[in-house]
Amino acid sequence: MTRAVVLGATGQIGRAAVGALARDGWEVTAVSRGGDRDAGLPGDVRVVRADREDDAALSAAVGDGCDVLVDMVAFGEGHARQLVSLAGRVGSAVVISSVSVYEDDKGRNFDTQAEPDGFPRYPVPVTEEQRTVRPGDTSYSTRKAALERELLAAGDRLPVTVLRAGAVHEPYCRTPRELYFVKRNLDGRRRRVLSHGGASRFHPASVHNIAELIRLAAPRPGTRVLNAVDPDAPTVAEIAAAIDAVMGVESEDVLLDGPPAADGVGDTPWTVPVPVVCDMTEARRQLGYRPVVRYAETLPETVAFLEERLAGRDWREAFPKMFRNYGDLFDYAAEDAWLAARQD
Repeated sequence: MTRAVVLGATGQIGRAAVGALARDGWEVTAVSRGGDRDAGLPGDVRVVRADREDDAALSAAVGDGCDVLVDMVAFGEGHARQLVSLAGRVGSAVVISSVSVYEDDKGRNFDTQAEPDGFPRYPVPVTEEQRTVRPGDTSYSTRKAALERELLAAGDRLPVTVLRAGAVHEPYCRTPRELYFVKRNLDGRRRRVLSHGGASRFHPASVHNIAELIRLAAPRPGTRVLNAVDPDAPTVAEIAAAIDAVMGVESEDVLLDGPPAADGVGDTPWTVPVPVVCDMTEARRQLGYRPVVRYAETLPETVAFLEERLAGRDWREAFPKMFRNYGDLFDYAAEDAWLAARQD
């Protein structure tokens, strides 16, 4: 039996990764700030309370050493150096990054998207060879790029698999994009406006597919960067229809050519003006990866999770980070006014 230490073990990806490694025969230490034993954790998983910002606590969690350290919550140069400092006691690492580190050939990226014509025009699909943003500490994307740079530079001391995840989904997500359609259905909204003709594609990434990549990389030390997304990249209209099917409702799509209208009418958390679709060839080639689940197959559990969290609560209370990131997603008055004007 080999030993794995998982940081951020009670988070969305962490739960799935701990389970996948434990089922594969690893002796798993699940590290989180709360140190709580999640009901879904296998009984033989060791649970440790530690804040990854505390170097001594992290060192103690690793103990005499482990074969692989899996890090869900690493950001920036400081965390990269922290991991590299453990190289003598850690055989290899698997670290979660993001597809948001990519930028297009004109330097457009997720940080420039609010500028006129600032949204990146990526190739379809994006491979791991695509250029990335300049590392720094000014944004989520630049911090992830800095994390990657430091880790990859130290690959001779600590072999690391960097997984660039897409739009992570399934239960326990703090910013579930599916919330937009689930809440509308619960509120009885049977017409929805979708900008860009409902054709937006922002590649989702199931926690179970990411966990499968972690499971495959763990016993295969190496320094590599791999995309981590689902086999499907459905359009926003297809996602909405799939959620309708799970909830047993029928909705009418009102398609808006071009960007969202005033007051955000037609915007959704999945909306992008051009496709963001990633290639998984390298994961198949290097790890023999095959996806374990498709996007639509995950929706019943996701919808049930969202319905339970929303029951009797304001959505902003249930998902405060979602509100901070996206603002008021449910301005029905503005939508009704736009629809009424369209009919005049």
